[in-house]
Amino acid sequence: MFRHAIPIGRIFGISIDLDYSWFLVFGLMTWILATSYYPAEFKNWSVAEYWFMGAFTAVMLFVSVLLHELGHSIVAKRYGIPVPRITLFVFGGVSQIATEPTSAGAEFWIAAAGPAVSFVLALIFWELRPLLVSSGPLLAVVKYLALLNLVLGIFNLVPGFPLDGGRVFRSILWGITKDFRRATAIATVTGRIFGYLFIFYGVGQAISGNVFNGLWIAFIGWYLESAASSQSQTQIVKDLLGDHKVSEVMNQDFARISSDVTLQELVDKNVLTQGRRSFVVGNGQGPAGLVTLSTIKEVPRSAWPTTSAGNVMIPIEKAISIDQSAQLWTALEKMGRDGVNQLPVLNSEGNGVVGMLSRDDVVHYLGALQALSK
Repeated sequence: MFRHAIPIGRIFGISIDLDYSWFLVFGLMTWILATSYYPAEFKNWSVAEYWFMGAFTAVMLFVSVLLHELGHSIVAKRYGIPVPRITLFVFGGVSQIATEPTSAGAEFWIAAAGPAVSFVLALIFWELRPLLVSSGPLLAVVKYLALLNLVLGIFNLVPGFPLDGGRVFRSILWGITKDFRRATAIATVTGRIFGYLFIFYGVGQAISGNVFNGLWIAFIGWYLESAASSQSQTQIVKDLLGDHKVSEVMNQDFARISSDVTLQELVDKNVLTQGRRSFVVGNGQGPAGLVTLSTIKEVPRSAWPTTSAGNVMIPIEKAISIDQSAQLWTALEKMGRDGVNQLPVLNSEGNGVVGMLSRDDVVHYLGALQALSK
């Protein structure tokens, strides 16, 4: 979902990205504020002032969303869970927490941290009002941000998975039942129910004349239902893969090439004729690097006859790889997170390639497991 994003910096070692969809909601928020909220509050401003304050308030709203997500991320890191990035997008933001929490307590505090930050921000902005009475524009901003952070905190506590409230709900179920899978199943069904409720309510609002707000609420409901449904499908896949290891699926008949092979020769003799997509480059003393189709395509075609694999390979120590003893689900998550279709599989010492694992390999294996489970 978030591959089309613009990196804007790092906070506490976490990459912050802007999804392209963010610009849509930023423009929409600026337009609403510049044409409705600020003209109603201040009658004598110029058009430029309305639009400037609208854009400024929209930016501050997403700063609030970012702080909300940082709340989740910092608590997750305190529990030893990596958080590679936070992405701001059309529905607000999402923290890419690398793995599921290991306990119900950890999930509870990670999920609750975001709404807690929003409520604290709402309180801070509200308490700033007396200090800004003499500054009308800033007073209007803090009043608006206090209200939006309050709404953001309350909305995220709706017990519909995968909203924060849904994750809090799952953590409570997990603590009671001691069964993560069962808790997830119940939470995702609840999430879909809330999604449908939002859709029906939004459509009703649209029919009654409140078209814009109604459609927006219905759109949020559609997203919530889709996300809950996707989570349910993800859990099914995770259950099928179970404890199966990378070593069970990896292809040991992977292509090994020397570093002096040209890219043209590689394409003609391996890619086009055999359909291979990745190659382990050797230097006579073991694997030295990895060449993929993406690596080759970064080089102009006119340079393929004179460019060797050794010139463009990714050094094996820098390549995105997976240990042969890792679980298949971990490998699949890694592919999705890092945007790759295949991974070199390293031995337990981490200094030798023993196979290649592609997304297709996992999909075919998953199909076999599904057929056997019927």
